[in-house]
Amino acid sequence: MSEIALIGKKIGMTREFYKSGQLVPVTVLKMEKARVIQVIEEDKRGYKAVQLGYGKIKNSKLTKAMKGFFSKKNTEAKKKLKEYRVTNTENFKEGNEFGLEIFKDIKFVDTRSKTIGKGFAGAMKRHNFGGLRATHGVSISHRSHGSTGQRQDPDKVEAAITSHTKAIVAVHLYGNLCDMDRLLKIGKKYNIPIIEDAAEAIGSKYKGVRAGSMGLFGAFSFHGSKTVTTGEGGIFVTNNTKLYNKVLTLSNHGRKPNESKQFWSDEVGFKYKMSNIQAAIGCAQIQRINKLIKKKEKNIIYIQRKIINDLWNKHES
Repeated sequence: MSEIALIGKKIGMTREFYKSGQLVPVTVLKMEKARVIQVIEEDKRGYKAVQLGYGKIKNSKLTKAMKGFFSKKNTEAKKKLKEYRVTNTENFKEGNEFGLEIFKDIKFVDTRSKTIGKGFAGAMKRHNFGGLRATHGVSISHRSHGSTGQRQDPDKVEAAITSHTKAIVAVHLYGNLCDMDRLLKIGKKYNIPIIEDAAEAIGSKYKGVRAGSMGLFGAFSFHGSKTVTTGEGGIFVTNNTKLYNKVLTLSNHGRKPNESKQFWSDEVGFKYKMSNIQAAIGCAQIQRINKLIKKKEKNIIYIQRKIINDLWNKHES
């Protein structure tokens, strides 16, 4: 039975004492019982082996092929499958389970481990980061890597694209716009739409073009903290008529804009309609948007000068 193995999970460290008083560090493992899923004979594959299954997994997480495999074997699904070559298959029967008893007469075992790291260890090593300062308030998490750019570099965006990527979201932050030329070029290259999150960029321009008007569609926020506010809510902008009508339908309980039947839903939708009072407040805000933007620009100039002056005064003193 020593030709096969068990899979366990490390749950901690402890220590054992010999009668002589010697202390021995011990790693505590929680072992999983193994189930024989398949016995492989030499006449089928050219070698003798046994396939074992470990751990539990939900059927919803299995592929269609694996669901069929476990159903055919008439056994519950297992999280991991391992194959071990053996000299004799007579000791194994499909459906049998065994645990630590296989090591009953064995004094020494070989172990292999797989680690996923702890916390941010992977990112620290990968990017050669020194970490945050271990001082008051950060001593517990000083191994954190801090900000790594959050994919603000378009090259990182392109590197992250997979077959599952459906869209690229350009998040304009604090009035600062993303590198839209590069993002639009990447989107065109891979046929992936660019969506603009312009919640914090109303009034901002990129090479003379307004934020929210460059991608497939843009979204603005009317939260109370934004330049233009209706108390809550937001606005969707696009030049794509088909997409515009789709959004109107989804935002009004799935009712199409030109539907003549009252309260008739063509598909499952949502209730994202803005109230008349909110719309009135929003329209009044839009009429004075240039004034609001200029006030924001004036405020940032004041803040910048204030910070520079404070720094200069500290330097002088």
